[in-house]
Amino acid sequence: MKKLSLPTRSEALPGRETPMTVPEHHFVNGAPLRGPFDDHLKKAVFALGCFWGAERCFWQIEGVISTSVGYAGGITPNPSYQEVCSGETGHTEVVQVVFDPSRVSYPELLKVFWESHDPTQGMRQGNDIGTQYRSAVFTLNDMQQTEARHSVSEYQAELSKAGHGKITTEVSPLDTYYYAEDYHQQYLAKNPGGYCGLGGTGVSCPVGVDLDKKSA
Repeated sequence: MKKLSLPTRSEALPGRETPMTVPEHHFVNGAPLRGPFDDHLKKAVFALGCFWGAERCFWQIEGVISTSVGYAGGITPNPSYQEVCSGETGHTEVVQVVFDPSRVSYPELLKVFWESHDPTQGMRQGNDIGTQYRSAVFTLNDMQQTEARHSVSEYQAELSKAGHGKITTEVSPLDTYYYAEDYHQQYLAKNPGGYCGLGGTGVSCPVGVDLDKKSA
């Protein structure tokens, strides 16, 4: 049975000091994966189920400069994919988004986040079950924290109207973002027929702007 509860610090795997080795450049657009990034660019970190499909959701957005996948929200330093999947690290699968705020706003990214998955499912996303698939927004400053929490309230109202349950998404400051292994980065671009289990609720999120209309 999949582990559906988070480990305590004493239960978590020890991990390692050495970070994962990742490509220098983004497979899709050639941007830096680790940086350095220009000072005007910002970062956002989201967890919405399997990170293969989650990353693709964001690299397609105008104004997003780079994306990568990794692990956050847990205890084990520099975990492997196998360790995260064991449920013994406390991490969830995340996508890190580097974006130009003059071209796409943080609330617009939140809109994509909410509409791309079902945030009411707890320790799962569809058929993907386990703590590593839980929904989360990891914020990098006070403004992101405020906007993320506001978006929870706004989207919960819409979900409730549509008959959905309570949002289980974790909203908390980012501790550390750990890059995932090389083969996970931009996985669905390298493997176009690869698995993507993401699916939204069909309920529109009222924060941000309709990106389709914005680019039309």
